[in-house]
Amino acid sequence: MIIGVPKEIKDHEYRVSLTPDGAAALRQAGHEVWVESSAGLGSGFADDEYGQAGAAITVSKEEVFQRADLIVKVKEPLLAECPLFRPGQVLFTYLHLAACPELTTTLLEKRVTAIAYETTMAQDGGLPMLKPMSEIAGRMSMQVGAQYLEKIHGGRGVLLAGVPGVTPGHVVILGAGVVGTSALRIAVGMGAQVTVLNLDVERLRYLDTLYGGRIVTRAASAAAIEHTVCGADLVIGAVLVPGATAPKLVSRAVVARMKPGAVVVDVSVDQGGCFETTKPTTHSDPVYTVDGVLHYCVANMPGIVPRTSTFALTNATLPYLLRLASEGVDRAIRADAGLANGVNLRDGQVTCQGVAQAHGLRFTPLL
Repeated sequence: MIIGVPKEIKDHEYRVSLTPDGAAALRQAGHEVWVESSAGLGSGFADDEYGQAGAAITVSKEEVFQRADLIVKVKEPLLAECPLFRPGQVLFTYLHLAACPELTTTLLEKRVTAIAYETTMAQDGGLPMLKPMSEIAGRMSMQVGAQYLEKIHGGRGVLLAGVPGVTPGHVVILGAGVVGTSALRIAVGMGAQVTVLNLDVERLRYLDTLYGGRIVTRAASAAAIEHTVCGADLVIGAVLVPGATAPKLVSRAVVARMKPGAVVVDVSVDQGGCFETTKPTTHSDPVYTVDGVLHYCVANMPGIVPRTSTFALTNATLPYLLRLASEGVDRAIRADAGLANGVNLRDGQVTCQGVAQAHGLRFTPLL
């Protein structure tokens, strides 16, 4: 199979979908790899490294798409890239189509087979290709939140760690999955006061046992969310419904009651966000203010730590990529129900129920 690696063009997206070592593994398995020139530079990989790994380098993005049977990316394609796709081509990337109606329609018209990293499941029910980026985004959410709490950035001027004689800042984390627990780890390390809300009480019990008296856990009800969010200095949105839009847990009215200068970091923005006031931002223009509350809603947070992110991503995606290339898409998805769960679009049909529901489209089961 011919695998194409285009350069990412999303704002400040420095990751690349495949390391040179990943390209070498594909070549050793008998496949061709075509890499757009400078695709890896943002992550510290020169064209020569891909060439030494056996990949072909081209200066033309168009040639990558023309030659490749399978396009492997990091982020969802921008609409400007969509004319390059052809019917029957396979796209393997983070898609988050439930939050992207126009992209969904365009890829359906192109009859692309679109396989999403974020809905591909492991045998244990986990999300192996979403997990590493969620870990990074969760950790980064605390760094970003602490920065924007500084007065020079419009925040409350609160140091999350506090100092002797001064109360630490209060962090509220909505969701206790991979993003939420990654954020929690950093928040506790910073010395902040931390409250975690989650629907699954057993998950809260686990975290309470792990962190002892260093955190507060609360079952996620509308009243509990409203009460804790209104008392927070920093709120991390870490809610995920795989393949579907995120539930709106915090209304505009609640945001209006938050402390002036409080900060929201909504990591759920890829799936539409869990705040009613969430709208996607970019690394070039990352924040906006609603009712005196700063919102950071960048949809590709790990893109600015590309060296770490690219290695972590390839570690997770390469086994699946090798399987798709060696077995072919049809055979691979028949043999692995978890990989089949990653197929969001197939031959002009929506095969992910969450995406279909989000856009009012017909759902067609894949298998």
